[in-house]
Amino acid sequence: MFNLLVVSRVVTRDCKSHKMNILFSSACFVLTCFQLGSLRTVYAAAAMAGKHLSSGSTDPPLVAGKIRLYSMRYCPYSHRAHLVLLAKNISFDPIFINLKIKPEWYTNTVPSGKVPALLVDGQIVSDSLIIADYLDESHSQRPLHSKDPLQKAKDRIIIENFGKVTGPFYKVMTGVNASVEEYEHVVKELIPFDNELAARGTSFFGGDKPGMVDYVIWPWFERIQMFKILHGDQFVFPAQRLPNLAQWISRMTADDAVQQYYLSPEKHASFMKTQQSGNPDYDILTRE
Repeated sequence: MFNLLVVSRVVTRDCKSHKMNILFSSACFVLTCFQLGSLRTVYAAAAMAGKHLSSGSTDPPLVAGKIRLYSMRYCPYSHRAHLVLLAKNISFDPIFINLKIKPEWYTNTVPSGKVPALLVDGQIVSDSLIIADYLDESHSQRPLHSKDPLQKAKDRIIIENFGKVTGPFYKVMTGVNASVEEYEHVVKELIPFDNELAARGTSFFGGDKPGMVDYVIWPWFERIQMFKILHGDQFVFPAQRLPNLAQWISRMTADDAVQQYYLSPEKHASFMKTQQSGNPDYDILTRE
């Protein structure tokens, strides 16, 4: 993917699959890469695999020139915000929050205590989809929403309908003894999305490259691949029933923004097992 790498960087890729030695650190670095023949700068932070702040901690000082994003490393809704920031190449400062033992300062800053939350000019923007829209509208580079009002409306309907997937998905993801019937519910809810992609006749929902729809639904597809690890062979992704989504998953996995924040099914499963036990280990990545 990268022709030229300037080390002193941290990315959340699976080191083995990319056959690269990656330096993990607690500081933020600038990754300069030469991709597809053009030089670009991508801000990649060691905090992508960093420690989650909990009760008794202090809110880290703001970084000049960077948007502050509060999130949780394994939260699919936070994942949305990270992908939009990365896809649009927006410089940001990620701070991870321990959602079980939340810092006092965080609930003072974000009364709901939820993630993700974006701090912009001293003001909080919350809700993953609102954050995504704000970032796309406030930063003109690499537009993710269609410029065509009708197409944008259709895309919003698709995103809204994805809510039918997330409920049953959560049951399978967090359930210690998830049933095949529960997984079948997830698969049935995905069929309309497979059909929609076929109807569009494009590689991505956004056309020839990922757009807003692609990035805001991707977090669940990255996680669905851990179901087999958690629950067994009957929970493998049904590529024959969802052929268009199967190809889309392969294309999305190769996307630059996705790769920068990507975790393997094994890593997702490792965390989920700790959550299923009732004692989520938010910092499991920092010890690998």
